[in-house]
Amino acid sequence: MQAASTCRILPTHTAALFQAAVKQAAELLRAGELVALPTETVYGLAANALDARAVAGIFAAKGRPAENPIIVHVASLEMAQACVADWPPEAAQLARAFWPGPLTLVLPRAARIPDVVTAGGPTVGVRWPSHPFIQAVIRECGFPLAAPSANPANRISPTNAEHVRQAMGDKVRLIVDGGQSQVGIESTVLDLTVRPPQVLRPGMVHAESLRAALRTSESSESLPAIPSSALRTPHLRSPGRLPRHYSPKAELRVLAWRDEGDLKSQISDFKHEPGKVHVIAHTVIPGGAGWGRVSVIPHDAEAFARAIYAELHACDELSAGLIVVEAPPETDEWQAIRDRLKRAAAS
Repeated sequence: MQAASTCRILPTHTAALFQAAVKQAAELLRAGELVALPTETVYGLAANALDARAVAGIFAAKGRPAENPIIVHVASLEMAQACVADWPPEAAQLARAFWPGPLTLVLPRAARIPDVVTAGGPTVGVRWPSHPFIQAVIRECGFPLAAPSANPANRISPTNAEHVRQAMGDKVRLIVDGGQSQVGIESTVLDLTVRPPQVLRPGMVHAESLRAALRTSESSESLPAIPSSALRTPHLRSPGRLPRHYSPKAELRVLAWRDEGDLKSQISDFKHEPGKVHVIAHTVIPGGAGWGRVSVIPHDAEAFARAIYAELHACDELSAGLIVVEAPPETDEWQAIRDRLKRAAAS
């Protein structure tokens, strides 16, 4: 474990700083070390995906369960194809439509991918992220990166460098500051090893968009979300499937309320002092008096996704006892947000 004082945060806001950070990150990754890097979804804790010992370091640093696989990040189609044993036409269609971007494709793994990456399973999740910094690092390294979120297992994913420093600064030598993550929640994960393909983890690439990209394929007729029973299969095929995940330190509840009085009535059952209750709202907004904190995220799924983890981090930093999040709409565009909040609220 590295001492907190050895952790450096490198800026990237000029071309010279960007290139210097790329070189330093790649040097550490080639040496088998861990580096926290920005992506457009959340910040990742990266290691050489072809180095089993380096990837094992990710599990140790995060306290991540060994049965939870890690997504492999690439910077070209050729690198993606080298990570898998089969590249079906559906993968090519989806890559053309959504890569680089927040979509992970689950495919049969290539022999070169270590067991530790896939939790011993026969498949691997592969993604080409759109953030220019992680792309540049992967190209500089010449190998793919295993990169789950840069936070302790089951806790809130980081969306900026400061979140990483607070959560993992004693476990990583280098954090690269690439600005605020612009998607804000983890990628959509689509399993292409089954027919029809299954959404293993919803994200901001929605099923309707996936169906449109696959419209010339028989696979486009249905893209069901995988049921909870998948947790009982021998191997998880995607991260983000454990019942409790993305959780703040405070208790979290997802509620719908008619007005402020209704909200106060509902939270009275949870035995928290009002001054320790933090409210995150998007439509029915309570007044600020009497609450620990009231924050408002626009009633827009993309804006909500960009902001929700940062709001949960802020609540934890202010020692909230209870975080109440206004329930999102029951529409497809909010599916990924509902998924994250459900897991964050699980006991």
